[in-house]
Amino acid sequence: MNSSATAALSARPSAASGEPRLLAGWYATGRPAALSDHLGRYGPPPVPAGKGGRTSVPLVEAVEAAGLTGRGGAGFPTARKLRAVAERRGRAVVVVNAMESEPASRKDQFLVTVAPHLVLDGAVLAAVAVGADTVHVCLPRDRAAQYRQLSAALDERRRARLDPVRLRLHALPHAYVSSESTSLVRWLNGGPARPQGSPPRTHERGVDRRPTLVDNAETLAHLALIARYGPDWYRRAGTPDEPGTTLVTVSGAVAAPGVLEVALGTPISTLLDRAAGPTDPLRAVLLGGFAGTWLPAAHLDTPLARRDLAPLGAAPGAGVLVALPRAACGLSETARMLAYLAAHSARQCGPCHFGLPAVAEDFTTLATGRADPGLPARLRRRTGLLPDRGACRHPDGAARLAASALHTFADDVGHHLAHGPCPAAHRPPRVPVPPATPPETWR
Repeated sequence: MNSSATAALSARPSAASGEPRLLAGWYATGRPAALSDHLGRYGPPPVPAGKGGRTSVPLVEAVEAAGLTGRGGAGFPTARKLRAVAERRGRAVVVVNAMESEPASRKDQFLVTVAPHLVLDGAVLAAVAVGADTVHVCLPRDRAAQYRQLSAALDERRRARLDPVRLRLHALPHAYVSSESTSLVRWLNGGPARPQGSPPRTHERGVDRRPTLVDNAETLAHLALIARYGPDWYRRAGTPDEPGTTLVTVSGAVAAPGVLEVALGTPISTLLDRAAGPTDPLRAVLLGGFAGTWLPAAHLDTPLARRDLAPLGAAPGAGVLVALPRAACGLSETARMLAYLAAHSARQCGPCHFGLPAVAEDFTTLATGRADPGLPARLRRRTGLLPDRGACRHPDGAARLAASALHTFADDVGHHLAHGPCPAAHRPPRVPVPPATPPETWR
């Protein structure tokens, strides 16, 4: 065994469920990892078997055995995406989705800042496995400092002649739906960063009409660790059904908001404790982000896992947890989020062009105490019409948020209808929501 491999094994992140993996280097040093730091901890990335690889275990099989799922929100099995691209004819393309357009999330920004080479390793390993010769890394153009930092990381790798594929960095318009996979492909092909609803699918014909793999930055960082340490190591954290760790952005009424790395299956209450605990008694938590679900405080002992959250109509989503105190108004918070989602829709189909603005307007009317008694029924009817009808899943997420708010804050709905807005409606907001203004450009 050579010295670099020995160093990588000796620096292996702990398999204990409470220890960091993706953020191990950050916790060890407290500084972003330069290439020398990264190689000293992990060694060079192994060459995966597959199209051009020469190791004994194909990467796709290792990822499948590990049970890795996407960390961008949908939770799709990563091995199935890899296989779908690898089985197509012709040279493939890999796209790293580091857009993170979810306003309440900071996990991908933090990961790319402190461990850029782990993300880039994963992208290169995936590229070799599926037969790609190019990796496109996509960031929002309003994060200039992060663009410079990642550009420097790419320069380090080029000087070291580390990668067998070409890596290109791009700065895209920052709109909520611009992080959707077909939006990235459409922009890379010279079009607007809006979702493309019609076939063919991305893995069939994406960038430059080539088979294209689009994966979230965190997902690719996990892939890089699986390639090094194997699926058995990966499964030592998490649950049998949902193995591994995940990054979660915790904010709201907690003493120490920030990005945490936790094992899947960790109770939500434990995540709040890891953020130094709630600062006030909680009414609910927003789970998954603006396309997520309000979960009443009575369910805080629920494990952060799809299997456990599904009966409650919730999912981990984009790794967001916002703690809402009892003193806040959930209807007002939801109205602001829906107004933002309506402003950031692509306006390419009926649900986004007409339905989503109508739902947002109704919720604003309800939050301000100007609603008529028939408004809740109208809202439920309208939110029921939004899912599965759009060019992308944007209206589905907005409908999920609105429906969960009507359920979780049902007592507030009655108060707002009968007595006008509650006192909490006039207090400063607890969920960070950008201005509800349409994007300046899609190109």
